[in-house]
Amino acid sequence: MTDRTMGAADDGEHTVDKNDRLVILASSVGTVIEWYDFYLYGSLAAIISAQFFSGVNETTGFIFALMAFAAGFAVRPFGAIVFGRMGDLWGRKNTFLVTMLLMGISTFVVGLLPPYAAIGIAAPIILVLMRLIQGLALGGEYGGAATYVAEHAPDGKRGFYTSFIQITATVGLLLSLAVILGVRFSIGEEAFVAWGWRIPFLVSILLLGVSLWIRLKLSESPAFKRMKAEGKGSTTPLKDSFMKWPNLKLVLIALFGLAAGQAVVWYTGQFYALFFLEKTLRVDPTLANIMIAAALALATPFFIIFGWLSDKIGRKPIIMAGCLLAAVTYFPLFGALTEAANPRLAAAAESSPVTVIADPADCHFQFDPVGKTVFNSSCDVAKTHLAKAGVTYVNEAAPAGAVAQVRIGDQVVDSFNGKTMPKAEFDAQKKTWDADLTAALTEAGYPAKADSELVNKPLVIGILFLLVLYVTMVYGPIAAALVEMFPTKVRYTSMSLPYHIGNGWFGGFLPTTAFAMVAATGNIYYGLWYPIAIAVLTLIVGVLFVKEGKDVNIHD
Repeated sequence: MTDRTMGAADDGEHTVDKNDRLVILASSVGTVIEWYDFYLYGSLAAIISAQFFSGVNETTGFIFALMAFAAGFAVRPFGAIVFGRMGDLWGRKNTFLVTMLLMGISTFVVGLLPPYAAIGIAAPIILVLMRLIQGLALGGEYGGAATYVAEHAPDGKRGFYTSFIQITATVGLLLSLAVILGVRFSIGEEAFVAWGWRIPFLVSILLLGVSLWIRLKLSESPAFKRMKAEGKGSTTPLKDSFMKWPNLKLVLIALFGLAAGQAVVWYTGQFYALFFLEKTLRVDPTLANIMIAAALALATPFFIIFGWLSDKIGRKPIIMAGCLLAAVTYFPLFGALTEAANPRLAAAAESSPVTVIADPADCHFQFDPVGKTVFNSSCDVAKTHLAKAGVTYVNEAAPAGAVAQVRIGDQVVDSFNGKTMPKAEFDAQKKTWDADLTAALTEAGYPAKADSELVNKPLVIGILFLLVLYVTMVYGPIAAALVEMFPTKVRYTSMSLPYHIGNGWFGGFLPTTAFAMVAATGNIYYGLWYPIAIAVLTLIVGVLFVKEGKDVNIHD
């Protein structure tokens, strides 16, 4: 790879290296594989919950599965610090070769890991450990790939060039869904749930070999080599990035004015929508995956379009518009998604709304970290059933000590207090009561699951497409926007941390937080307040403090 020349005489213009396509291809393919590995877990969260968290109740198990999913995001900022420092000291290329190896090996291990039934508590512990390694690796990967491509890009094309890195997250998710669907159709749902879910994890070792082979053909970034040759590199990138106020201020602006809002829009459009279809609306998992995959395929080109457009009109207006549209339209879009994906559920909720009438002191937040608590109060018995059935409800306070009731339209079903019952008696009583409540819900029109024949598939795909279109607006230009905020000597470190705090913490915890908010309130849409609030925060900070950088010279 040859260096581009840069100096006052050329007014900042670069000659485009003939190997730029290899740079984009190698960086993008490698990053696609990392995202594929990382998102396999999210795509299979329901199955992983049953395989590795079967020692706790169902609601807690699913929250645990989402927490393990989020654990990978939680450590991404630490990966950004560790590998960002390595990238600014030792080079972009060598660093993301290391991150790729870590990601591939940890994913392969998940494919071999015995379930909870075989090795007990060791299974979820090892699973979470692998997720942590994946998170550390991804924390170092993205910043390196984005910086590497941006530092090869000619002036006026950084948004377009780096949009190919931005497309990798969605392509990685799409690839994971395609492999999952292929295996599901090939071996059948029963075999897939039993053992076939491991195949997509094991296949990753082959993808790892291909991507490593491609990346080994690359040389170091021209901007990094020039910086080193001129002796301008930082020997203390962490200190220069985070302990000096001028740069730290930029890091904070990048986090709250760009990355946080981008992250929640990304995860709402591509992951929470999938969880919502499967867990809340009870859509067949295979059909849900097909519809989200179709929406992703239709929307993916817009990453490139908005990256290209950002070179013309700027990064900031496109990202801010995406946050604004998401905040304004999430509630109506998810309401329309319910009507399109499970019309019987929507009709029943309209004609026969459900109310839980209970003493507030009798109701508990049903999350049990150790799996030992039995939720046997009359309120908890009622809410457990409704949460499992995906039925939205409102709460109404009853007098102290009253036994909870579930009102379905005009019909009332009394719950029962199992606090003083022996376990066998409680289990028998609950089985009978569950059957009675199920019958009442069925009579009122509430379906046990979505009827695949009644799903308005074109409309669902259209709504999902719109949600992903918002993703392309906020995500397509963001790599260029972050790269342009920081000097070469600390760029890898400085841009990686706000990006991965935004995506790892604000975005990665979105499914867990939103699902817990829904479980606590009974309102299936209540979790949307989380991404809306963060998107509005980013809109305010971004409009006030983010400076447009499309014409900035990043090679100084």
